[in-house]
Amino acid sequence: MNLITGVTGLVGSHIALRLIENGEAVRALYRTSEGIAKTKALFDLYKKSELFHKIQWIQGDITVIPTLEKAFENIENVYHCAAFISFDPKEESKIRKINIEGTANVVNFSIENNIKKFCFISSIAALGDKKPGEIYISETNEWNPEKPHSDYAISKYGAEMEVWRGQNEGLNVVILNPGVILGPGFWEQGSGVIFNKTFAGYRLFTKGTTGFVAVIDVVAIAILLMKKECFGERFVVVSENLTFRAIQNWISDALNEKNPPIYISKWVCSIAVRLDWIASVFFFQKRRLSSDGMRSINRKNKFSNSKIIEFTNFKFQVIKPAIETINALQKQK
Repeated sequence: MNLITGVTGLVGSHIALRLIENGEAVRALYRTSEGIAKTKALFDLYKKSELFHKIQWIQGDITVIPTLEKAFENIENVYHCAAFISFDPKEESKIRKINIEGTANVVNFSIENNIKKFCFISSIAALGDKKPGEIYISETNEWNPEKPHSDYAISKYGAEMEVWRGQNEGLNVVILNPGVILGPGFWEQGSGVIFNKTFAGYRLFTKGTTGFVAVIDVVAIAILLMKKECFGERFVVVSENLTFRAIQNWISDALNEKNPPIYISKWVCSIAVRLDWIASVFFFQKRRLSSDGMRSINRKNKFSNSKIIEFTNFKFQVIKPAIETINALQKQK
């Protein structure tokens, strides 16, 4: 039996679908019925509605310890996908509670229940920092606490520390560090916002660069590594390093929309963040922009996927046709 946390999100729901397609048993942790509806909608999108009913649902919260006891009964493998993504400074405590404390709880229950293997879906945000002269960031880069990191990045790094603690206490673990994950079905959260904003005629772009990957590749690698004799390793999971502008243009093309025409520089982003802060303080509006978020879409980072390719000989999907496939699926809704 496989336990999946975060099954009501993009990666967790796709892992559930793939495991059930492979004939494996899945138990899914959920907090609200609205979350279950999101997962069902994804199964419907893939025309796999009959498989949705094979999920064994159990209500629980990774930050509420008593709710996890039943979830771990008779479990062999754990896919820990649950996370909270936000760049809003006001949500720092929530980010840390869910991503660090929640992960610690899942790790502790996995140790206590002698879980055979534990897969943690982390993020490239938790990777180390480039040294002068380096082009790519890989699994070997060291985290520099003196450099600026978003609350989200710090929380994922802290979560990884909890996973490595589990490894030291006898838990067999593997960590994936995916780039920006692109996939269908969740346009209101995570990377799906890129699709959603483009669909809404979002007209701005930056010149930032980062790693991107299709969700089905993340899922395929996660399941593959859980089957292999692979313990105590982490892998960067990135298909291509691309500019946000290129991604926005390809999404616009797939949606038959105009490409975003307005470039916003770092200093314009800085002004926008200040104005957003003023609006939140004096007009009690919810923060929509943050310094961390603006840095992330302006930063020019490239990531190396050589380790996962050498270890598994995996063939990543090319991002542009993957976007076209995602959009075609989404149009079926």
